[in-house]
Amino acid sequence: MSSVPKKKKQLSLPLLDELNLYNTSLFNEMIGYRIPEYVNNNLVHDLRDYQENSIRYFHYTQTFRDARNIKHVLFNMATGSGKTDLMAALILFMFKEYGYQNFVFTVNTNSVLNKTIDNLTSKASKKYLFQQTIEINGERISILPVTRFPIEQAKNVIYLKLATVQSLSNDLFIPSENSMSERDYARNKVVILGDEAHHYSASTKKEEDEEQTWEAAINKILNARDDNRLLEFTATIDLENKNIYEKYKDKVIYRYTLDKFMFEGFSKNVKRIEGSIDDRDKMLNVVLLSEYRRYTAMAKGIPYFKPVIMFKSQNINASNNSNQVFNEMIEGLTVEELNHFIIRQQKLDDSESSTLNYAYEYYLEHTESLPTILRTIKREFEPRRILNANDSDRGAGMLEKGQYQALNSLEDEDNLYRVIFAVAKLTEGWDVLNLYDIVRISENAKGDKKSTMAEAQLIGRGARYNPFVLNGQASYKRRLEDDSHDSLLLETLHYHTINEPQYLKNLVNSLEALDLPSGTDEKNPPLEVKIKGNFKKTDVWKYGKIYYNQTVDVPDSYYSSLSSYGILNANDVTLPWSYSSREVSYKDESTSLKTHSIVVRLNERYFKKAMQKITFYRFDVMKRFLPELKSKEEFIYGNNWLNLNNLTLRIEAPLDFTESDLTSNDKLHIVLSYLRDVEDKITKGYSSARGSNKFIGYPIKDYLTDYRKRVPKYDSISGNRSQIVEPRKMSGDENDWYVYNLAIVNELEFDLIQKIGERIKELREKYPETYLFRMDEQMNRETRKNNDLKLHQFQPTREVKFEGFQPDFILYLNNADYYIQVFIEPKGGDSGRMEREQWKEDLLTYITEHEAELIFEDEVSNVKISGLRFYTDRDGRKMFNQLAQVVLEKDHFSGMSIEQDNKEPEESELTLFDI
Repeated sequence: MSSVPKKKKQLSLPLLDELNLYNTSLFNEMIGYRIPEYVNNNLVHDLRDYQENSIRYFHYTQTFRDARNIKHVLFNMATGSGKTDLMAALILFMFKEYGYQNFVFTVNTNSVLNKTIDNLTSKASKKYLFQQTIEINGERISILPVTRFPIEQAKNVIYLKLATVQSLSNDLFIPSENSMSERDYARNKVVILGDEAHHYSASTKKEEDEEQTWEAAINKILNARDDNRLLEFTATIDLENKNIYEKYKDKVIYRYTLDKFMFEGFSKNVKRIEGSIDDRDKMLNVVLLSEYRRYTAMAKGIPYFKPVIMFKSQNINASNNSNQVFNEMIEGLTVEELNHFIIRQQKLDDSESSTLNYAYEYYLEHTESLPTILRTIKREFEPRRILNANDSDRGAGMLEKGQYQALNSLEDEDNLYRVIFAVAKLTEGWDVLNLYDIVRISENAKGDKKSTMAEAQLIGRGARYNPFVLNGQASYKRRLEDDSHDSLLLETLHYHTINEPQYLKNLVNSLEALDLPSGTDEKNPPLEVKIKGNFKKTDVWKYGKIYYNQTVDVPDSYYSSLSSYGILNANDVTLPWSYSSREVSYKDESTSLKTHSIVVRLNERYFKKAMQKITFYRFDVMKRFLPELKSKEEFIYGNNWLNLNNLTLRIEAPLDFTESDLTSNDKLHIVLSYLRDVEDKITKGYSSARGSNKFIGYPIKDYLTDYRKRVPKYDSISGNRSQIVEPRKMSGDENDWYVYNLAIVNELEFDLIQKIGERIKELREKYPETYLFRMDEQMNRETRKNNDLKLHQFQPTREVKFEGFQPDFILYLNNADYYIQVFIEPKGGDSGRMEREQWKEDLLTYITEHEAELIFEDEVSNVKISGLRFYTDRDGRKMFNQLAQVVLEKDHFSGMSIEQDNKEPEESELTLFDI
């Protein structure tokens, strides 16, 4: 069942638009602002890029130079993207950077509340999000759950009140003993963390002022003090509603959509199995599939893998009936019935579900083991491993009663549940990771838009990635080729639907509305990507080479100074004022005050005390990364190390602040921050191998090969499709410069290919042999030679990166006199990704700028290697101008006016690199 993608109406969000521009503007004094290290250091999970970006955007709103008092913001983040992790990070950030000690977490259901109590306050919980010991600048921080904020507040304590919004509202509007009144929220400044915020707009939606709504209660707390803050979080905000739009258009500060979340690999893929079989056969199908998933994981050496099934019904009676049918089916199942069922289903399903066919083929190959398989099925799916979650379908949700702990610990090894029977209320607050199959029960099923939207929301929650351990490594990001056998079994959520046309149409539309990409689970063989026969007849194929720089072992003697780790200018260091623990005192004024640099007078006591507080500076740990170091004294005083006697540390501080205002505690915190920064650079800069300026040629015919690649198919995606990889035919004489028959690329990459094609005629006038090579990762996996085909950093740089990378494209240009090889790397994504990957562009441009310093094997003299700036959307970094300069020795390509080739972007498109 397919659906024509619908383009969503794009609504302007002025504050978010301003922040996007501000994030890249040279006039932004916070440009390049990085989230303080203490945030990640005190969380169990490292923040992902988009989470760090959202905190940075929030920081901008609190530090605008025009002194706007932005009290209320909303984070529009995809289901499963880690909103609770973000809240935990913001608690630490608001405490340290802005001096907030009082936090209220609120949500509309007890189920989400109970889960969050575990996440944020229960150290014994496996889902506790903070480190067991929270330490900021050498001081221990406590998080204390409270029902009321104390009048006298202790130093280094974060007070956290967790309550449903109903409870907060009752306390404000129906006062009782020990409840918190509006006056209590006015005593000390408070941050409200409002989860599932789409529930808090009743008055707004009705266009009338209702004095005792949840929305009114939250606003009373917010407005009790001018410096109270409301941070709301939701995956679903109905901006199509004009009143909701007016309320939030200047409050949305960050958006991370579900399709982006999924395309970036942070979730399972989603496939739909659309079948016409009855519910009993559907149940047996999914049991066989679930067990086959488990067998696949065992065969791959995954130590623990328990796939969970959910049977979703329209109402409690249908769910309970299905539960009974399931139990009777498992209890009465025989080997003969099982064998007959598999044979019959394979014939029926032979041209349909790819994943079910994998399962049928497995069982038919192991017919002799069916008695053992059946015994295992009866054990794995016996009644005590089945959870009926229908005990509380009334009111706020079905996780309210005794099964809460079981439902929220399904990943635990001591949790035996394999099956859940439920109605439609598990759409908020349920973050199980090992749900792999959701089965839509047909009895009383509805196919209206409201029902399918609830199903789509459930699918979104079920798509959370399962971080199973593969080859000794856990990951929160997909690791397998999409739509491959292993990906379909281990990294895909399957939704088993009813096969009714209107229902399927509504379901696809609902999935589109949530930006949730999915497709039917049909057979999807890999595409054959082949080198064109005509290219194989050329001398380029027969004798040509592609060049990458050689790596050399790094002897211990190389690491003889801080500069070896990319730490330059180590004797005169200026730290931002945010490194000081005193920033809070100046925060209200700092956005409008100018700063100056002051020298911090220090002695060895501060360094020795700070080093005692940081594990890295134990000498046995230091020796692992500083092999030439003889002692800690040498590290402190040695000319090649900290060189304390010649070290000048400065901080940026308000103009009326002097060195004499710094306390001993301030100085210790400054040294701690400096030493943590040094630690970070040392650990990242250490490696046993590094790049050199010697380039080795590898025969093209050995490294460019035919390969196969699967292309996932989606039929429920709307709006921006730029992240989808699609096959584009590159056949015909007019495309002979592209050496493969297919280009399997995303929109940005295809745009690059097309623009090269537009310039190929001019390039061939000077270089008759001009070809574009796509260096696909899948090709490298199949040839198993990808370790050779990488560029490695060899230039002096502040940021040392030893891992190397392979640019996506090589432009090969050859004439009678010489050969030029040009590395080209298209790069999309937000500013955070650009910043992290900037070292790659620096390496590429360094090769071009230092061409004379390159050395080639066999001392060849007719080879030139160049690298270009990233190719970005609309060629924002003017890559093609640079290409013309490098290979044609002119400012731009002919036939392209300066205006076309160097067109100024609109103001909203400006980036740091454009201004």
